[in-house]
Amino acid sequence: MHAPPVSRARFVVLLFAITLAIVTYVDRVCISQAAPFMQQELGLSKTQMGYAFTAFGVAYGLFEIPGGWLGDRYGPRLVLLRVVSMWSVFTIATGWAWNLASLVVSRFLFGVGEAGCFPNITKAFTNWFPPAERVRAQSVLWLSARWGGAFTPLLVGWMLASGGLGLHYKWVFLLFGLLGLVWAMLFFRWFRDQPRDHAAVSAAELAHIGEMPDGGSHAMPWGALVSSRTVWMLWLQYFFMSYAWYFYITWFPTYLKEQFTTLTEMQRALLACVPLFCGGVGSITAGLLSARLDRWLGSISLSRRVLGVGGMGCAGVMLIVSLQFNHPLASVLAVGMASLFSDLSMPGSWGACMDVGGRHTGALSGSMNMAGQIGGAIAPMAVPLVLSATNNNWSVNIYLFAASYFLGAICWGFVHSEHRLASTEG
Repeated sequence: MHAPPVSRARFVVLLFAITLAIVTYVDRVCISQAAPFMQQELGLSKTQMGYAFTAFGVAYGLFEIPGGWLGDRYGPRLVLLRVVSMWSVFTIATGWAWNLASLVVSRFLFGVGEAGCFPNITKAFTNWFPPAERVRAQSVLWLSARWGGAFTPLLVGWMLASGGLGLHYKWVFLLFGLLGLVWAMLFFRWFRDQPRDHAAVSAAELAHIGEMPDGGSHAMPWGALVSSRTVWMLWLQYFFMSYAWYFYITWFPTYLKEQFTTLTEMQRALLACVPLFCGGVGSITAGLLSARLDRWLGSISLSRRVLGVGGMGCAGVMLIVSLQFNHPLASVLAVGMASLFSDLSMPGSWGACMDVGGRHTGALSGSMNMAGQIGGAIAPMAVPLVLSATNNNWSVNIYLFAASYFLGAICWGFVHSEHRLASTEG
């Protein structure tokens, strides 16, 4: 008598996470490519457009902790249904904004919705994947997120260009918003918060996954968070990484347009793909390297520090290198390498949240992402202010992004992911 086949339902969860990551970054990055058209039609200056970019970052940061806590309290199934539906509606609303105020409100509410995405995916991974597979799942997730964002400028550029579909930007936002609504309906129908509650999960797969205990308080563990040096270092490194990284999804197309004036519209769209494409390569490389580093160094925590320190340090160096080239392709490839090195730390950041957080994974990952989005909210506003103060000198901003990466590398040297939150022990 043959043993029943081992199910692989957890990989369907990964597939849902991959597609949501793509939708998330498509919706998020679309506005950077549409920004010149929106500025022209709505009569917005760079500083005013920066308000719209920052509105998203502020909301995304403020609602990370509530979004993660809701996942801990009510489960990712219900929370993801609601937040994905919410941000999809306000993706559509972005295209129909009629002035600065309506655009800022739409982007703020869009950010409120997206804030619940990655903490709840991380919560789902904690429930559905054994510890040995979690960082690999995160690396595939961030590869998908980055590549979704990488190809969005090209896709949106083609949809908007007169030589492509020639659509008005509002129809682009409508199409992308509808994708999110479809995802939310399909996910809610299939997913369950615990693998034991899903008919597709066999006993063998359930034993392979193991189970997270349901007991214990779901109150926010503020005392444990603020008393942990590792948590503070996770917050700070993500803040510094995000300050630099948000350049790629906000002002980078404008940077290309102003620094390399001979480029055509489609050439700029192609080059705008490079940083996020390379970031995806960095994420999957981290997943492939982490297991080997774990065995070689004898410590998961140490291998993550090596990838974090080395990755962010090299990212800062490559941004400085990018300024040494006058040729657009060479300069952008150096920026792409900065993104690749930066994303070597990404899977480890979220993996550390799962290790340290335990049943409070949603709250911890939400708080880390909140810290990151504070950096992400500051950067889009800082860029035009620095340009105004330096006679439109983009190099100063690039040096500031490089310095932010170097500070993040220093923080990674003090991250010890084997130190669990005190409230998760026992």
